[in-house]
Amino acid sequence: PGHSGRFLDYNFDVTKGRIFIKCMEGATTNICYNLLDRNVHDRKLGDKVAFFWSGNDPGDELTVTYRELLQRVCQFSNVLKSQGVKKGDRVSIYMPMVVELVVAMLACVRIGAVHSIVFAGFSAESLCERIMDSQCSLVITADGFYRGDKLINLKLLADEALQKCREKGFPVEKCIMLRHLSKAAEDDLSSQCPPAKRSCPDLQVPWNPDVDLCWHALLRGASDVCEPEWVESEDPLFILYTSGSTGKPKGVLHSVSGYMLYTATTFKLVFDHQPDDVYWCTADIGWITGHSYITYGPLANGATSVLFEGLPTFPDVSRMWQIVDKYRVSKFYTAPTAIRLLMKYGSEPVQRYKRNSLKVLGTVGEPINPEAWQWYYTVVGEKRCPIVDTFWQTETGGHMLTPLPAATPMKPGSATFPFFGVVPAILNESGEELEGPSEGYLVFKQPWPGVMRSVYGNHSRFESTYFKKFPGYYVTADGCRRDKDGYYWITGRIDDMLNVSGHLLSTAEIESALVEHAAVVEAAVVGRPHPVKGESLYCFVTLTEGATLSGPLEAELRKQVREKIGAIATPDYIQNAPGLPKTRSGKIMRRVLRKIACDERDLGDISTLADSSVVEQLFRDRCLTTP
Repeated sequence: PGHSGRFLDYNFDVTKGRIFIKCMEGATTNICYNLLDRNVHDRKLGDKVAFFWSGNDPGDELTVTYRELLQRVCQFSNVLKSQGVKKGDRVSIYMPMVVELVVAMLACVRIGAVHSIVFAGFSAESLCERIMDSQCSLVITADGFYRGDKLINLKLLADEALQKCREKGFPVEKCIMLRHLSKAAEDDLSSQCPPAKRSCPDLQVPWNPDVDLCWHALLRGASDVCEPEWVESEDPLFILYTSGSTGKPKGVLHSVSGYMLYTATTFKLVFDHQPDDVYWCTADIGWITGHSYITYGPLANGATSVLFEGLPTFPDVSRMWQIVDKYRVSKFYTAPTAIRLLMKYGSEPVQRYKRNSLKVLGTVGEPINPEAWQWYYTVVGEKRCPIVDTFWQTETGGHMLTPLPAATPMKPGSATFPFFGVVPAILNESGEELEGPSEGYLVFKQPWPGVMRSVYGNHSRFESTYFKKFPGYYVTADGCRRDKDGYYWITGRIDDMLNVSGHLLSTAEIESALVEHAAVVEAAVVGRPHPVKGESLYCFVTLTEGATLSGPLEAELRKQVREKIGAIATPDYIQNAPGLPKTRSGKIMRRVLRKIACDERDLGDISTLADSSVVEQLFRDRCLTTP
């Protein structure tokens, strides 16, 4: 009843009522069934490798077939059920890049629960905020992991987050911990967990018997048969937080059928997936790229993927090409930041390995500069691999603008054309559509199956963020240029967001972390171009009377931002600003601050400035040294 029978039903116009998108409404499915059971039983791919796991340490590896993955997911689904997790419950996952992370997320969706994965590089404060916003009933984490030669005590951070949740009146009753590195001591209450294969005697794992449960102990005796929970097409699938320009992260909510269809189709066509491919996306599953193009898209196609825990530069800068040769990787998907980082070391580390298995190279996370594109194409792909430069967002669920390999003539730095069913437009400030070669706001005129459905628990924020500025359009908040051949070029964010190493960061969030320090009265953060990261964080701080910006204070401010948000948001430059350029109404003119950070004297119109003398002083005191 009430089923319109339409494939896609929607309203993109806030002036006509509530914004909604529905795809295949009224149908039922289970995404885990489609990713695993269908491949094992119907397509007879049980013995096919789902993942080649490659650990931080080169000798550390594991191979998991589709059949083994299905058994492990069913077992863990039964574990979650035994802990009272049921359809619609939210589960927070805070784990390194291990196979168990995929097992945990698919076990959630198998039983109809909603996963909220938090990138393991985020701080305890960030984890706490996300647990509370999505009202998670259970947290899944690991003892720790190595990032290069740096040991991260993940359990300690998870415990801090749970403590903060308790203090804020939201106690989480249960935390399941995977033993990834640590040994179980004889007197350890968690000694029910077997010692990990990758033993790290330095890792002290806190254990709270009232809350903590051991992943391995729970699996003992759990059946590897679990019927999937059939859910509605438009039921929630997962929540993934992305920075908001107001500073409070937004819980992007995706639903089941449309997202499944879109990730499966974009993966197949954009990477020209063939049954014998070995595909490697270097992203972390904590980001949307890892959700869509490590877990959901590849598994829906029965693909074989590499799952990589380490860093591109550890133990040396040829690590990625060593992995490409080891597993005969044919399709490779990475970020411009990683390419720019490796470019610094020249072509020799790349040429140490054959790479003759490579067929398609992809990029994601930010626009790629033409120099990096040329290096990737010429040195890594030896001019024989098409490059798919994909533009999309956490909110879009999958690729929006992208070449199709060997079918779209490439232009270095351009995301080229829209994917099937995607209808872009470029608008000017007044919301008029521009034709032909033009530059302005990139918007989309109609939905596609993978678009987000809401901001979790805050539909009005969803409407105001994406649909209010230009009624009738989905607003990306990215600037875009279309050339005479109809190719699209993304020119960067046009809101108060920065793209640092492919991570979207909110200036408001970093500013509020700085202002929490007793010595800081006011802060303003802008981006300054960086040769590897794309943008670096340039922070202006106005200090309290009598305070001076010393080395120790700078170190404290950096530490404060790291603890509040995570290492990815650490300020690169901190400049003392006795005053900030403001309009007469008190609004900080960040446009002017960006010019100061880059030492560009052409300031444009500054007639609205209340006091223009502060600008000259800020130019005099700007940070010249690289951090």
